[in-house]
Amino acid sequence: MSMHQIERQFTRIGARANVHPPIARRWGTTPEVSIDIGNDAEGEFFDIAIQPPQLAETQVIDVQPSLRHLLLMSQQDDGKHKFLCGHDERHWFVAAVPERAAVSSVKTAFDALKPVAVRALENRLGVKPRKRNRRRNEAFIRQGEWFFVPVPNDSFINERLVLRNEPIARGGGKPHMCEEVVRQGGELVYVSNRYPTGVTEIQRRQMISRRPELRHLHWVAQRRNPSVFVRGRVRHPDHKTILLDGWHQVLMNTENESIAMRHVAFID
Repeated sequence: MSMHQIERQFTRIGARANVHPPIARRWGTTPEVSIDIGNDAEGEFFDIAIQPPQLAETQVIDVQPSLRHLLLMSQQDDGKHKFLCGHDERHWFVAAVPERAAVSSVKTAFDALKPVAVRALENRLGVKPRKRNRRRNEAFIRQGEWFFVPVPNDSFINERLVLRNEPIARGGGKPHMCEEVVRQGGELVYVSNRYPTGVTEIQRRQMISRRPELRHLHWVAQRRNPSVFVRGRVRHPDHKTILLDGWHQVLMNTENESIAMRHVAFID
């Protein structure tokens, strides 16, 4: 597709798109495709940088004007990468779709971005197809990339661990502020400014034995990959506040499973 043809497809969902060659980086490799949400005097727009040789391998494969969503595909050396572009509540967004999923439409992209546990619960509860892509149905309540799944029997949740007005966030995105949060289970790790992803107790001891000065770092004990449960209000500047009546398990969408996520600059 040409740059103009791609931009024209975005107008069908009520969006503006600026498709252009990427700016060469002084250091590192310039990506073949990069997608972000830009902002100018006219508002938000899709900022899409595509290497000129890659244009012929980039196309919009499905457009759903009534949903204000489309599916963009880029064929690259390491396979086909697909991006769901659309409007969610107040803003435009782009999400990379996991390559393992057989996705050919906006609808199947929605499904592929749901956690496996959410799709299984929808099937078990018999959620009607017309309700499955809503922000709320019998199986979940969604806010941005987070799915909140009701916990029918919450007796195992240790309310002594409740944290109030606690953020949950993905990477460098704006946090979703939760009225009450419990994190339990997972792996105990120690985090510091120098080791933000955490190290285990054994790793920390080994490091300090080799480099005693590390004992003076400000280490904080945290849990890696815990189960997270939320109750009450969840706020985010880009989304309508939701109210969770009772404990809900927090599950993130599957975008982080996609190779194509490296092409997405946008973070909610």
